[in-house]
Amino acid sequence: MASNRQYKDSVFSFLFNEPAALRELYGAIRGIELSPDIPVTINTLEGILYKTLLNDISFEIAKKLVVLIEHQSTINPNMAVRLLLYIAKVYEKLISWRNLYGRKKLSIPRPEFIVLYNGREPYSDEALLKLSDAFEDAVSLGFSRESVPALELTVRIYNINRGHNEQIIRRSKTLEGYSTLIGKVRDYERELGGGRNPYRLSDEEKEEAMTKAVRWCIGQNILKGFLETHGSEVVNMLMSEWKLEDALVVEREEGREEGREETARNALAEGLPVEIIQKITGLDFETIKSLQ
Repeated sequence: MASNRQYKDSVFSFLFNEPAALRELYGAIRGIELSPDIPVTINTLEGILYKTLLNDISFEIAKKLVVLIEHQSTINPNMAVRLLLYIAKVYEKLISWRNLYGRKKLSIPRPEFIVLYNGREPYSDEALLKLSDAFEDAVSLGFSRESVPALELTVRIYNINRGHNEQIIRRSKTLEGYSTLIGKVRDYERELGGGRNPYRLSDEEKEEAMTKAVRWCIGQNILKGFLETHGSEVVNMLMSEWKLEDALVVEREEGREEGREETARNALAEGLPVEIIQKITGLDFETIKSLQ
């Protein structure tokens, strides 16, 4: 099937890039049921200026709440800092500069930051990242340590791998299907790898595991319509994401400090898009472009 979707789309953002799916997903995470009448407006930033501030999905709920959701296969300790920069850009898009200097107090949507983790490394069901964890300690300058920082941002992380946060996953059929699909890919990786490190499987073995998982899900009526229509795209997207992730892990295992840049160079040589490379390696856009 022909598609004009950009490579920067992950399977996760592909699945949830429409209001009904986001309404279901957010309701599942928060343990509430949102009426279908409540408007959900996607406002994910696009364009060259935002490539270093990639976010999977940003959306408003009834103009009262702006939610930024990231899907991660590795936990980035700088997530809170990155989302601070991103939410500033979102608010810039939503607010007229003229109103900033008016006499009327602004009313802006309340922000919420969520990360859904489904990497291979063990992780707790839930965790919290705080912007204040990155702040320099100014006590050495003679200032007292304030109990409440002047600026704070919190990111809630939920593990969506099988066996974790099952209540949340069961409340969203789409999220449950996604979690099952990724779990089956890993099942087939173990089967094909015969006990080998999954990060060291060949590209052919990875693709076979993904293809088998897609077919299994279709046979079990899991994301059936989506996968019947977009199965080949799903495999291609997973391959782009996981090849980079696996290469980076192998570099780290071998103790190579320059692993991220080396991985980025190899990915560029294979023609993978800069957006995907930036998301997996954590390198900024300009660094990756300079490696070309």
